[in-house]
Amino acid sequence: MLRILDAKTGDTVPAAPARRALTRVEVHASGFDLTALRVLLTTDLLMRALEIGGTPVLPLLTADRHQAELHAAATTLGIRPFEDGRDLASGLGEAQVVHVAAAGMTVPGAGVTLAVAPASGPDAGVLGGLADPAALRLALLDAPRGTAVHLGAGALDAAGRRLGRLRQAVARWARSPSRPVPEKARGRLRDAWEDDLDVPAVLGVLRWMEDQPEIPDGARFETCAYADRLLALDLTRDLGGAA
Repeated sequence: MLRILDAKTGDTVPAAPARRALTRVEVHASGFDLTALRVLLTTDLLMRALEIGGTPVLPLLTADRHQAELHAAATTLGIRPFEDGRDLASGLGEAQVVHVAAAGMTVPGAGVTLAVAPASGPDAGVLGGLADPAALRLALLDAPRGTAVHLGAGALDAAGRRLGRLRQAVARWARSPSRPVPEKARGRLRDAWEDDLDVPAVLGVLRWMEDQPEIPDGARFETCAYADRLLALDLTRDLGGAA
């Protein structure tokens, strides 16, 4: 079961206490910067983790301004589309509510609040000039959600190179006969993302897997494809292009 830290109470609680019941996930953004993008990305991870567990999600975006820019950035970063929270404020029939917001932001209403530490670095408009926006997604995923992130010079290039190497490895592994995801790897992945969305630990499992000689290449491929249901880094993009 996915458990998250509620910023309102300081307690770790189930993200979906009524499993398979509609969960309203509302993201609150107060501007258009890297912190806002990190909040959107965290919301996307939460929605993906809930849906993998069989819980339907209603995603809403509440923002006083920059709605168009935020919706466009979400699309570019591979984030699931949001409904406008101002138009669907109540009476939705949801069984539970989870809010996602920048740390320190006051969120009105009932429900659990997931806080996201700030991110700084290039202007959010950098998205428009990236050859592969997934590099920014990886750079923001690579630190614990509660830790502030600064993307210094070269951070996006480094993330892009790392992502490229992983995609090439996935493409090589795909050439081998498919094998099931090893239960040990599957368990480690689920334990990581169900522990307060510990995505750095998810990425760590993929690194660990590469060093396990007993895992056949076909199983490595399936493990990465499985993890990418959460990460959404398009890890299978280079299939057919590896030497």
